[in-house]
Amino acid sequence: MVRLTKIYTRTGDKGRTRLGDMSEADKHDPRVEAYGDVDEANSAIGVARCALSGDPLDAILARVQNDLFDVGADLCVPESDEPREWEPLRLKAHQVDALEADIDALNARLEPLESFILPAGSEAAARLHVARTIVRRAERKVTRLMASGADVNAEAPKYLNRLSDLLFVMARIANDEGRADVLWVPGGQR
Repeated sequence: MVRLTKIYTRTGDKGRTRLGDMSEADKHDPRVEAYGDVDEANSAIGVARCALSGDPLDAILARVQNDLFDVGADLCVPESDEPREWEPLRLKAHQVDALEADIDALNARLEPLESFILPAGSEAAARLHVARTIVRRAERKVTRLMASGADVNAEAPKYLNRLSDLLFVMARIANDEGRADVLWVPGGQR
């Protein structure tokens, strides 16, 4: 378990931060940006949960928030061939599988889409869409990190990809099981 007794370290005052393996990196390092966006997504999900109090979706999102801390912990400790005194926390395939099971169960309650939908509707749906777009940004940052040659656990981008899909389906559920979705009208404002 983590124990924090001191909140500030002054390490960041000059634009540097410590990674999970205690090495230092710039605050604008692609790895730091990737897990920073995961943290932002987690916060957006916390805001969405405020509109879902007592809803069964809230329990799923509570698990997701914990998983996102796992994603952040995974990303903040670079892969290494060097032996360590401790084993870094790594995201596992079963966490991705759980998202897929949630997506399938929730999506089975919805009618198929016949149009794209706008990120709108109920307050809960709108908040879930905001969280979804932040998760997509985090996913882009993680894949950019991977493209730069950094070793990244393959489960991390998979998790983020599925999570954005889950949040989309949840937003539809929050819009009266899709009946209150706001449909896109192509060229409708011309």
